[in-house]
Amino acid sequence: MEHDLVRIGNGFDAHRITGGRSLVLGGVTIDFDGKGLLGHSDADVLVHAICDALLGAAALGDIGKHFPDTDPQYRGISSVILLHKTARLLADADYRVVNVDATIIAEAPRIAPHIGMMRKNLADAMGTDIANVSVKATTTEKLGFTGRGEGMAAWAVALIGKK
Repeated sequence: MEHDLVRIGNGFDAHRITGGRSLVLGGVTIDFDGKGLLGHSDADVLVHAICDALLGAAALGDIGKHFPDTDPQYRGISSVILLHKTARLLADADYRVVNVDATIIAEAPRIAPHIGMMRKNLADAMGTDIANVSVKATTTEKLGFTGRGEGMAAWAVALIGKK
């Protein structure tokens, strides 16, 4: 059917900042003074938002449905592995990634130096060209939980198409 040729989805995720964890964003470990994000997996907010955008575009549910935090097999898992599994779910439903655009929301640390590697990791996991993956970062000018340094968040939008 024509309406299934392309589909769009959006995703959002947020995690609390905590001590004693590594900060992982887009599959890149970033030095953040011994702080990272609290979560069952590696708590990669960027990848989680992208997974939800892709799953939403294909009407396949959300990340919690496919990779529940109650399942011990996902404890500490790299979210990039979950993104690869998400891409397989899309492929099994006859979809391919057309493009993904995502924004990380955090006051610190500086994200810009890591964006190139994030884009590569994400593209590889989704089986798409790096030109189809955009990652940006912004602050909230010290407003809200991200502005106070209590957590980080990410928004993502994904366009998928029939294979």
